[in-house]
Amino acid sequence: MDRRKFLLNTAKATAATMVTIPLVTDQAQAATECGDAFTFKQAPLPYAFDALEPVIDKETMNIHYSKHHAAYIKNVNDAIAADHIHVKDASEIFKHIKKYSQKVRDNAGGAWNHDFFWKAMKPGGSKIPAKLSDALQANFGSFESFKEEFSKAAAGRFGSGWAWLVKDGNALKIGSTPNQDNPLMPDADLKGTPLLGLDVWEHAYYLKYQNKRADYIKNWFDIVNWEFVAQQL
Repeated sequence: MDRRKFLLNTAKATAATMVTIPLVTDQAQAATECGDAFTFKQAPLPYAFDALEPVIDKETMNIHYSKHHAAYIKNVNDAIAADHIHVKDASEIFKHIKKYSQKVRDNAGGAWNHDFFWKAMKPGGSKIPAKLSDALQANFGSFESFKEEFSKAAAGRFGSGWAWLVKDGNALKIGSTPNQDNPLMPDADLKGTPLLGLDVWEHAYYLKYQNKRADYIKNWFDIVNWEFVAQQL
């Protein structure tokens, strides 16, 4: 009887193994085919919170990065999971943004825009590379004319939003978008490849400048990372 039980149990174990192996293999293959769902990551700030002073104060930078940007990251990843969105990168989300929820649109834009914004600034600013200087002159007549037009776009954006310099084909263009929209969205007010972006939401400047958005815009040019802008060309 003991031998019979042993053989019976061995047979059952073998059968169970034969059934289980294909299931595990199928799951692994499915995971490989689908891949891990893309999620946004909050990159480390490339400088200290106080590094952009006196243009942008330490407290504003801390709140902006640690609270606002972090919230966009969390909210868009929650929406990606809830809506079962499977894409390879952020550009794919923006390319098809019209088919996603408003939560995805707002927070994907907020997550990407801020990451771009941090990179577009540098303590003390930087010198404008020759190729970028030539491009600005060719498209706007001079750097000062570019600066004036960009400042008008930033100051003229009613409510919250962003001012942008974009490349559209062989031309450079200036404009703005509301809320957290960006030029990568097919239905955005301004479309193209972003070269430079300025956040004109009040939380970006209100602690230091209160309602003086124009002063914030004027001073912001002192910390632009023009080398980064040139790289986007």
